Amino acid sequence: SLDGKVARLTNSTSRFGVEYDSLADLVSFGIAPGLLIYSWTLNSFGKIGWLAVFLFIACGAIRLARFNIQTGSIGNSFFVGLPIPAAAGMLATTVIFDRHILEMGREVRPFVILITTYVLAYLMVSTIKYRSFKEIHLTEKKPISTLVATILILIVIIAEPHVMLFLLFTLYVASGPAERTIKPLWRLIQHKKGVEEGDVAKDKDI
Repeated sequence: SLDGKVARLTNSTSRFGVEYDSLADLVSFGIAPGLLIYSWTLNSFGKIGWLAVFLFIACGAIRLARFNIQTGSIGNSFFVGLPIPAAAGMLATTVIFDRHILEMGREVRPFVILITTYVLAYLMVSTIKYRSFKEIHLTEKKPISTLVATILILIVIIAEPHVMLFLLFTLYVASGPAERTIKPLWRLIQHKKGVEEGDVAKDKDI
């Protein structure tokens, strides 16, 4: 999370660095979690399990390539498609959460992980927007309530990391489709409300 910021602060960014960073991300967030879930549970599916892992890695590579192309052409407030670190975090925290908390049965677990892997692969190459939180500037002054809330969140995460990390990644993964669904409905409600208020105003004038 700090490599890009350090490169910009030291004025050492380059095209080679961008591509090399993407290659490292593909290994860390694509191949590593793919091997993790295959050795953990997807090996019971044989070729279907390998295909799920391959699809996850391939979509992760496409996601990184698209990010490199779109850098500078879109705003910094959101990502187009689920970022590959979030997809990897979702898989890794699912493994941790299940081993320590949920303990799914051997019959159920492979199907849940298989479906989750396909869904994450699709979200990475989709056009669904995810917030990047890059507009948050830590150097700016914040109210004391923000500091207290941040400390409380950190305390809860440290106290129950198996649960909280899984929940945080789940909420972020779900936030993109949820926001995409809610926004049109909200606009429709606001439009209908505006039409109704306009009709009421016309009736009063009459």
